[in-house]
Amino acid sequence: MYALYFILVVIICCVMMSDTVANQMREHIPYFEDICKGIKAGDTCEKLVGYSAVYRVCFGMACFFFIFCLLTLNINNSKSCRAYIHNGFWFFKLLLLGAMCSGAFFIPDQETFLNAWRYVGAVGGFLFIVIQLLLLVEFAHKWNKNWTAGTATNKLWYASLSLVTLIAYSITTGGLIWMAVFYTQKDGCMENKILLGVNGGLCLLMSVVSISPSVRDRQPHSGILQSGLISCYVTYLTFSALSSKPAEVVLDEHGKNVTICVPNFGQDLYRDKTLVAGLGTAILCVCILYSCLTSTTRSSSDALQGRYTAPELEVARCCFCFGSGGEDAEEKRNMKEGPRVIYDEKKSTVYSYAYFHFMFFLASLYVMMTVTNWFNYESANIETFFSGSWSIFWVKMASCWICVLLYLGTLIAPLCRPSPQYSV
Repeated sequence: MYALYFILVVIICCVMMSDTVANQMREHIPYFEDICKGIKAGDTCEKLVGYSAVYRVCFGMACFFFIFCLLTLNINNSKSCRAYIHNGFWFFKLLLLGAMCSGAFFIPDQETFLNAWRYVGAVGGFLFIVIQLLLLVEFAHKWNKNWTAGTATNKLWYASLSLVTLIAYSITTGGLIWMAVFYTQKDGCMENKILLGVNGGLCLLMSVVSISPSVRDRQPHSGILQSGLISCYVTYLTFSALSSKPAEVVLDEHGKNVTICVPNFGQDLYRDKTLVAGLGTAILCVCILYSCLTSTTRSSSDALQGRYTAPELEVARCCFCFGSGGEDAEEKRNMKEGPRVIYDEKKSTVYSYAYFHFMFFLASLYVMMTVTNWFNYESANIETFFSGSWSIFWVKMASCWICVLLYLGTLIAPLCRPSPQYSV
């Protein structure tokens, strides 16, 4: 239900950012200008469209989730009174969300509010990205540790590790070569060449560090599987950043405008703006919801706090993200011997209610910044969401470098301060 509320508000934000919708309303709604003046939204309802309207709506949604984050702090029992607030009263919550999003349009001194809220959104959006990158690094370590644990009993796990590592590095190498062919040219595109060279070098650096003797001595489970997975993600972010880069147009020998440093087949991708806008909105919602819902599990929460399963309790399995291990495996054994233990109440609730709402709070800020093209907000609209923006380009490129730094940090930190809390 919270996800449905979130999707509803995201769709409203995308509609508000659409020039096509605004033009259609002016053409087909009788007395459109009179209605706009009557509700004090401007001569052409300019206060209900564009980046300022999205900022106000997302402010209401962010406040909604932040209030519930405060209301659900330290809930340890799903039967408590505050837990019922989290798990019920859906109609009244929908009314509250609508009231908060609508009330944001009546905040006094709108100019000061928008300027201040823009910085809050940027900080929250970057924090959302960093948390997802932390969980990605944790996922890579968990994968390698789980499958490595299986090699003690079955040598086939060595083959599985080798196969996945080979696939990861093949994707990385192939992706970098493909981008070098299609996003660079013999003359020009120097920026693309430098970025591809830097990111390719970072992938090589991660691989060398992950298998260096000093790192392996402190972290026996470190290997090139993790660096291969992170390299794949770095390659994806590099491609995504180059795709989001504004097109470079130059004059050819005939005096015609020619777009360079992009694939030839990519120049016609943005003709159907309606299709692109709809597809982009759907992809955005799916990715953000997946990040929110997967990052609120107990295992993800433990990983962010540096708590990992002991290596001797690892049970290797193909779908290691599902099922139970360690302490939960012991719980299953106890279930066979005696009364059923309720997992929901063993330590706390199955997932942290407060952390769940906090992730949606950050996601609200991330949506606000993404839909409004981060710092190019004044010229943003949903139809040009995929046409390129320097703000989006640098955000994605910075995310790529932060991911590399986080992974290298997990390898180098134990060398500086040997402690169990750093072991992965």
